[in-house]
Amino acid sequence: MENSNSHWARRFYTLWSGQALSLLGSQLVQFAIIWYLTEKTQSATTLAIASMMGLLPQVLLSPFIGTWVDRGNRRLIMIVSDSIVALATAALAILFMAGIVQVWHIYIVLLIRAVAGGFHQSAFGASVVLLVPKDELARVQGFNQALNGGMNIISAPLGAYLLAILPMQGILAVDFATALIAVTIVFLTQIPQPEKSASAASASFWQDFKAGYRYIIAWRGLVILLLLAMVINFFFSATEPLTPLLITKHFNGNASQLALWLSLFSVGMLLGGLILGVWGGFKKKMITVLAGLILMGICTSGIGVIPSNLFTVGLIVNVAFGVLLPIVNGSLGAILQSSVTPEMQGRVFAFMQSIAMLVSPLALIIAGPFADRFGIQPWFILTGVICLLLGIVGFFFPEVMSMEAKAQENEISAVIQPS
Repeated sequence: MENSNSHWARRFYTLWSGQALSLLGSQLVQFAIIWYLTEKTQSATTLAIASMMGLLPQVLLSPFIGTWVDRGNRRLIMIVSDSIVALATAALAILFMAGIVQVWHIYIVLLIRAVAGGFHQSAFGASVVLLVPKDELARVQGFNQALNGGMNIISAPLGAYLLAILPMQGILAVDFATALIAVTIVFLTQIPQPEKSASAASASFWQDFKAGYRYIIAWRGLVILLLLAMVINFFFSATEPLTPLLITKHFNGNASQLALWLSLFSVGMLLGGLILGVWGGFKKKMITVLAGLILMGICTSGIGVIPSNLFTVGLIVNVAFGVLLPIVNGSLGAILQSSVTPEMQGRVFAFMQSIAMLVSPLALIIAGPFADRFGIQPWFILTGVICLLLGIVGFFFPEVMSMEAKAQENEISAVIQPS
């Protein structure tokens, strides 16, 4: 197997560095576009539509994208998807240079970037297990989480600085350049393909699509884990939109205190990712996940019960939560990468992402009236209690606790059936 090569680290981190640079460019563009739309339209509806352009492809198209990724050449998919992002960005830059850009132009470009980004993310994620030894996956996930935390810290202030010294087309040019660098690195990097059985190689698109669904349903531990994730995501997906109200209404804070809260949370994420990258978690990674969920629940409920005059204590608990989040997510990602057979990873991860995200709109619909009726803090307390209880409950499911031991139990040949 390619990932046993002693030079895996040099090859993987070269590829990873290109992706990190491209991610920075994308976040700079995201910040700049949102700020442009805010200044130009002063419309919440416009910002909501812009957000939906990025969200809808993830919810609606992820399972189909995952199937295409598993059927195709993952390296080629990454090259093509990054190239499409670069071309869409260049087209938008030309519109800005010509002074003829319209809001609907931005919507279209955001949608194209989201779809292409979905292909890229799925292809890269499914390739990691073929590039990295399984005992190093948790550390790699930790560094990925640290990367996200670090980007959250620097992208907004860097974006604001670039907006002050560059026109919009200049920032778009930065993203275009980083995308080209990423494409070049992928082009020069050998990325192995998963081996396919004869039945898998001859299967149609829809047979492969159904196989991904059957693979998940047939694996009881995976189904239980997905249900736990859906419940937790339901509650946590509303805590972020409610955070500004927590700061202003409960802690009697202002924009500066909100910025400090969000920045320190990102610092916590960076620290947590680095901790996981160095430590790697407990030998049995599911223990890391469930113990982390319990501690996250305690932190979230703690935020809800902290008195309004103890904002500094709230900041400390918020940082602790930020540290725990990448440790939990990174460990869970490592479990899935090492447990799901390589030729199914694109589909399985895409199905899970799509299903988990379906609950977010419902959570927002419920959380708003709930918070208006009972207050902001009760939602945080309820979210924390649910997270804590589900972390404890997970220890009592043998199918969940034994997922790593049964990594290869579900073979693709057992789930591909004629339609």
